[in-house]
Amino acid sequence: MRVVGVIGAGAAGLCAARHALASTGLSPVVWEKSSQVGGTWVYTPHTGKDQDGLPIHSSMYQSLKTNLPKEVMGFPDFPFSSDKEESFIHHSDVLKYLKSYTDNFNLNQCIKFRHHVELVSPVVTDDGTTWQVTVQDLDTKTSSTTVCDALLICNGHYSVPRMPQVKDIERYKGKQVHSHDYREPSPYKGLTVVVLGAAASGLDISLELATVAKEVLLSHNFPLPIPSELPPNMRQVQGVVSALDEGFVFADGSSAQADVIMYCTGYEFTFPFLTDECGVTIENNIVKPLYKHVINSTHPSMGFIGIPFQVCPFPTFDFQVRFFLKMLLEVTLPSKQNMDEITERNLNEQCSAGMAVRHFHRLGSQQWQYNDDLANLSGLPYLPRAIMNLYEAVSAHRRREVMFYKQSRYRITGPESFEQIRSGTSWER
Repeated sequence: MRVVGVIGAGAAGLCAARHALASTGLSPVVWEKSSQVGGTWVYTPHTGKDQDGLPIHSSMYQSLKTNLPKEVMGFPDFPFSSDKEESFIHHSDVLKYLKSYTDNFNLNQCIKFRHHVELVSPVVTDDGTTWQVTVQDLDTKTSSTTVCDALLICNGHYSVPRMPQVKDIERYKGKQVHSHDYREPSPYKGLTVVVLGAAASGLDISLELATVAKEVLLSHNFPLPIPSELPPNMRQVQGVVSALDEGFVFADGSSAQADVIMYCTGYEFTFPFLTDECGVTIENNIVKPLYKHVINSTHPSMGFIGIPFQVCPFPTFDFQVRFFLKMLLEVTLPSKQNMDEITERNLNEQCSAGMAVRHFHRLGSQQWQYNDDLANLSGLPYLPRAIMNLYEAVSAHRRREVMFYKQSRYRITGPESFEQIRSGTSWER
């Protein structure tokens, strides 16, 4: 049996274990530093360090509901239960789903809970690369090393805050918080809060803060204002360019006082356990050298699951895992040179279309072609077009009616079709 190591038992790691376990000749072993499956979906009210002195992994806040309907979120071979009427579900329901997935495919047998990966290093021979994975048992504080024939990195990328450089921020006397440490709105009652960043978390947290804050200033650099009704105590301003003692200056030269700045500025890709010999670097927010955002072209027996963002995550994980295992077991990959040339060509094409280099892993509407490419390479059926159609419809609805879109309910009605069965507004498909 060939041992496939898996780092992390969040959604990506569970998907990796499920398909490795089902593959002839493979034996998966999953290391998970917490005591349960779920990764970022395991809510904790705590921030900072956990009981073992390690950074808190989850960025989940107390009231969070998904910003995608459950009808597009499920793994292709394991849809969400239809028992729940709502389409936009509470984070605890996603955790229940992942636990059900774990039980259904008997994955607990593969998982070593409370095991923290400390070091990964390659062993290169004429037959290829194997991996030495050193792991600490957090209960006994003892370390052991396992040799793996292949390794899947599934440690997530929503845990290490990306902090922007704000000119003169050392002058600012107010409170600075990253959304990673946001849990609930009561500490912000009666305050003026600048929320920097208007992606999914920035919008959701701003709306929640507006229920208790004196004022919320949603600061972003989108070329146009978000065309949605907002609460009366919430307004859009341009991006923060510098700090004052009591507030901030924005890109149009205006300024405002603020008690708090909430950084909804995303997260860093980090793999602190990888030695330099693994050949993986992070440059301008790009994890290199990854073929198809998955395979380490220097050592193709290492794969990364879940690097792309602004996607339907669980279906994308499924395609990535099955692509990696297909390449591992059955298909001869292109040469490293060819893989790197393909990656560079893809990057240049996206940049020519106006994408910033740092957004290479942000797929958005490109995710559908990406999934199709992986399906073609792996001999898999395509994701039903109903998933794409509903995802795109919800994305447009969210932008127009950010306060209300989560009240809508949907149902997939065919391979390419869906219907809206409840709307919180007059919007219709």
